[in-house]
Amino acid sequence: MAQALARADAQIWTPDWKGTSFWLDGLAPRDAAQMPLPRNVDVAIVGSGYTGLNAAIETARGGRSTLVLEAGDPGYGCSTRNGGQISTSIKPSLDKLTAKYGAERAQAIRGEGAAALQWIEDRITGEGLDCAFNRGGRFHAAHMPSAYEEIARDAEKMRRSEGIDVHAVPRTDQLSELGSPVYHGGVVFEAHASVDPARYHRGLLETAEAAGATVRGQSAVTQITRGADGYTLTTAAGIVRARDVVIATNGYTTALTPWMRRRVIPIGSYVIATEELAADLMDRLFPKDRVASDTCKVVYYYRPSPDRKRILFGGRVSATETDARVSGPRLYEDMCRIFPALRGTRISHSWSGTVAYTFDELAHTGTHDGMHYAMGYCGSGVSMASYLGMRMGQKVLGLAEGRTAFDDLPFPTRPLYAGRPWFLPAAVAWYRWRDRRQYERASTPAHG
Repeated sequence: MAQALARADAQIWTPDWKGTSFWLDGLAPRDAAQMPLPRNVDVAIVGSGYTGLNAAIETARGGRSTLVLEAGDPGYGCSTRNGGQISTSIKPSLDKLTAKYGAERAQAIRGEGAAALQWIEDRITGEGLDCAFNRGGRFHAAHMPSAYEEIARDAEKMRRSEGIDVHAVPRTDQLSELGSPVYHGGVVFEAHASVDPARYHRGLLETAEAAGATVRGQSAVTQITRGADGYTLTTAAGIVRARDVVIATNGYTTALTPWMRRRVIPIGSYVIATEELAADLMDRLFPKDRVASDTCKVVYYYRPSPDRKRILFGGRVSATETDARVSGPRLYEDMCRIFPALRGTRISHSWSGTVAYTFDELAHTGTHDGMHYAMGYCGSGVSMASYLGMRMGQKVLGLAEGRTAFDDLPFPTRPLYAGRPWFLPAAVAWYRWRDRRQYERASTPAHG
């Protein structure tokens, strides 16, 4: 049996398949030559993803000498590995936030999500970044009938109370949005968008450097010491002193900053890319070029590539972390369950990245021990990481417009949690079992 499964798995890979992000294909490598680290800077930023680079653009343009430090190559983390889907990024509903923080603060928090979505388009357009930005909208699919009823009600509430451009699509009309027979309707968020995440990152990197920032890869920070007049950062490439420090590590937060590490939950998310598909098949599966997600607790997300030649399909595939050769076949089976027409298609890329969740499902930004931070984007960070990075850069400059509705929110942790999510395998296993049971029951004739 094991040998038969192994042979079946082998048939799903293209001969030249890669265990690296599809988005890196065709992206020219950066010049590896690096000058020695400066001994003193105004601002040192730890992390070279969307958060760190957008902060660096602000501080460098504000006249501050700025150094961005990255443990691997710049963009090593999720900034070049994500699905390239852009939403309003706020998971808790207005009602839940109102119950917790009051109506005014809740509206402000939800408003930051809409602001971030608009801001990233303005950033990309204003800087002339060539990254296939597309306001194609999102189809959020219901994996069972009761899920459709819930999200349809929520859509009407969001449209009425928040002015969000969203509408429900019943199952009878679903194929006009998404060519899958397994869902039970869904809702369309017209303003949601997509991007080529690696090219977006490269554009930010070049913009930051053009503004005067220095971005250094292979320079892991191993210690940060606070002194009377700033900070000393010990790195793999030398020692740097900085007046201000920004922590922009998100899903890659380590024991370097233990207080922050206790407040984010690193979770691996896995993605595959198909080989090139026939144009008529793509038109049938994604007739309106939208990105897509579903209501499973362990969510799937998928989209056409910018050239509409491949499908990129992502999600969580196992209770524990695994590697690309194991995750690829599992994602393939999930993809073929949702899109039976893709059975027989092969995989050209399989990879993963680490996102950071928080215990309250909100992003957080503020200062701790004098250091600025923004993190915890809960798997929806393309726009929010960029936006909060920009606002954080403004805060470093002392600008009033740097303030956000996330400032001063309690940043919760849990007893006995130190950054290694020992509880995650059991939780993921339970939710995956529940999701599977629900969509299997919903697919029986009585629920059809």
